[in-house]
Amino acid sequence: MDRTPPPPGKDWRDAAGILHIDVRGLGPPLPMVAILARLEQWTESGPIIVHHEREPIYLYPELASRGWVHCRIPGEPGEVRLKLTRHAP
Repeated sequence: MDRTPPPPGKDWRDAAGILHIDVRGLGPPLPMVAILARLEQWTESGPIIVHHEREPIYLYPELASRGWVHCRIPGEPGEVRLKLTRHAP
């Protein structure tokens, strides 16, 4: 079965139901705008996986101010892959 990811800027869910946001190929500031907009809509408790081309250093303080924690996880070569979770109270 072909598991080719959707075009950049698209969301999809993997087999475990985890939401993936692919912002590769989007020029600044669109990746951060897309990620933050999606987080504002997020009503579930699970993590979100972000696929990015570069280290989003300006995103990290924005995540923290909104109660989200990030950690970098393994991805494809040339990809920065982040796992975002809500900070536990």
